Amino acid sequence: MEYTQLGRTGLRVGRLVLGTMNFGPQTDEADSHAIMDAALDAGINLFDTANVYGWGENKGRTETIIGNWFAKGGERRDKVVLATKAYGNMGADDEAWPNHDKLSALNIRRAVDASLKRLRTDHIDLYQFHHIDRSTPFDEIWQAVDVLIQQGKILYVGSSNFPGYKIAQANEVAARRGGTIGLVSEQCLYNLAERRAEMEVIPAARDYGLGVIPWSPLHGGLLGGVIKKEVQGGRRASGRAAATLADPIARAQIQAYEDLLDKHGIEPGEAALAWLLTRPGVTGPIVGPRTTEQLASALRAVELELSEKLLTSLDEIFPGPGPSPEAFAW
Repeated sequence: MEYTQLGRTGLRVGRLVLGTMNFGPQTDEADSHAIMDAALDAGINLFDTANVYGWGENKGRTETIIGNWFAKGGERRDKVVLATKAYGNMGADDEAWPNHDKLSALNIRRAVDASLKRLRTDHIDLYQFHHIDRSTPFDEIWQAVDVLIQQGKILYVGSSNFPGYKIAQANEVAARRGGTIGLVSEQCLYNLAERRAEMEVIPAARDYGLGVIPWSPLHGGLLGGVIKKEVQGGRRASGRAAATLADPIARAQIQAYEDLLDKHGIEPGEAALAWLLTRPGVTGPIVGPRTTEQLASALRAVELELSEKLLTSLDEIFPGPGPSPEAFAW
């Protein structure tokens, strides 16, 4: 495994991040533990989760699965850089009791303590805001964070799904307060087929020293050889991938992508991950394997070298927006 610094921090993390969203809903506890063991054995040390994972009546289930894995010992907790998130309503229904969601100082404190209990640990290495909170000023958020850092409950703070201007606003407020580290990472939707983050989010993250952690690197399976799998009678596309393939133009684009990689003898999913590893500012993409076999495929991407010719061809199929601000200014 290759390692890099997480943004402007001294924290070293692997170039792949283990996403755990499938733990519970799609992967049972025993298999989830096997995947985490395999990830750790392969050198992956940044594990990402969120308090709402498990979903519906099972919100928090994923954190509990991870906590039970830590409880097995074997230096599991010491070797892992643990990242979780807060923002969403943790109630079983869709209606949150006041102050039981979002980023008020009260809910941040409540959410951290609840996550620590489920995760069976005394601290969270990277505590991430899952969404912007339009109702809570950053002065209040940073005040709550400062207390939690002083208490030793969290070490670093990151964002997720923040626009570029909110990354700037958050860190400017932190700088004005003094002594507050500010955001050190941004977890955003970014992949070959969805490159809007290149216009504002990634430039802001790089300017403020945030590591970029892309989620959905295969765009819901769309970049994982979905057409080839359909032809071979494998798993059919669903969700975002199925909706995209219903468009003839988009389907032709994905077919061109798969044909290009077939000529080079490269698996599409591995190429999509390897492409992200060439992008400026990217710390490492999140992979969310449902099985150890899927994890093994993701690991091969770290060693995959994409030629300049292939990178150019990928840009031709999936052109990015171009540099900012030229991309939207003229």
